[in-house]
Amino acid sequence: MRSFQVFAAMSPEEAERMMKVLSKEAPAMFRQAVDAAAVSIKARPVYLRRQPFEKRAAAVRRSLSRIMANPVADELLAVYFLECRKDLLLEWLDQIGLAHEDGTLEDEAPEQPDEAKLTGAVEKYRAADGDPDRDLLLRAFAAQSAVEWPGLDKLLGFEA
Repeated sequence: MRSFQVFAAMSPEEAERMMKVLSKEAPAMFRQAVDAAAVSIKARPVYLRRQPFEKRAAAVRRSLSRIMANPVADELLAVYFLECRKDLLLEWLDQIGLAHEDGTLEDEAPEQPDEAKLTGAVEKYRAADGDPDRDLLLRAFAAQSAVEWPGLDKLLGFEA
């Protein structure tokens, strides 16, 4: 799984919810995403910036769903969880037992935990509350280029 696939699998409602949080907590990144979406639809950024929020969010989701947009999709997911939803990220990293510095992994390519530990961690993490960003975080985590965890992909329904 890759980051562009995370956006491709996102519902319009999920994307809009995420973009609302991003626009409030990381407005520079949100503007950059809107401008990138404008370029991808061959529109002037100012045109897309003036559209209703729902249209901007939909355009960002569509543009980041393309394979060529994967680097921007990577960055947007990283900013979202490092700046807007760090609490969920830290909870996941601590639960799975990965060493990190305030959400940034210390190991460049962490090894997958054994299957039982991984399965238990995913189940416990998902069951903690009804926050829809929990599943999004798991998908975003699995999409990182440094994370080659086929067991997590399988648990998330993204087997190759």
